[in-house]
Amino acid sequence: MTDYGEEQRNELEAIESIYPDSFTVLSEDPASFTITVTSDAGENDETVETTLKFTYVEKYPDEPPLYEIFSQENLEDSDADDILGLLKQQAEENLGMVMIFTLVTAVQEKLNEIVDQIKNRREEEKRRKEKEAEEAEKKAFQGTVVTIENFLSWKAKFEQEIVELRRKRQKEEEQSGKTKLTGKQLFERDHNLDTSDIQFLEDAANSVEVDESLFQDMDDLDLDEDDPDFDPVGLGSDED
Repeated sequence: MTDYGEEQRNELEAIESIYPDSFTVLSEDPASFTITVTSDAGENDETVETTLKFTYVEKYPDEPPLYEIFSQENLEDSDADDILGLLKQQAEENLGMVMIFTLVTAVQEKLNEIVDQIKNRREEEKRRKEKEAEEAEKKAFQGTVVTIENFLSWKAKFEQEIVELRRKRQKEEEQSGKTKLTGKQLFERDHNLDTSDIQFLEDAANSVEVDESLFQDMDDLDLDEDDPDFDPVGLGSDED
């Protein structure tokens, strides 16, 4: 007949000698104790740690001991679940033999794996951020790709800005107290505005470098530069 009490007392003495600084007795009947398990130091001397609580049942080791995670440090909840699953597996595989040392050793190895995983996750996150920064910098230098849609949108906005500019000039002149212009004078003034606007665009066009690689499917606009009526911004010719 197996003397469970004797086996349990002998194991407790062995465990206390193996883990003198991390072994703590909580109660003697039933025998309940904790063992703190710490991983090896990882990057930047970082460690993960858990304190396991074990309680002997009457027929241990023929029946598995009760176990739980008493406390934890730097462990994710998913890691804690993995540790509990590991304890269950190891307990079932070692029935009939005293197993506390085996269980603690398995958890120790698991904690070392977790430290390595933390390091790998950090390296992956670092690489991801570096890649995002490179792509953002590359995009900034490339500029915006010109499509039919955004070209037409820019054209409409530009024409609206010209109209607003003319209105602003007219309002400023009216508020300055100038003599009211005749119809002929208004016509000549508007003609001069057209001429100055077009001259401004021509001067700007001569100083702008265009990256043709940014344009996509511009042939679909059906723009014919050889057409004498071709007007890329829709402002009309100064000959009108």
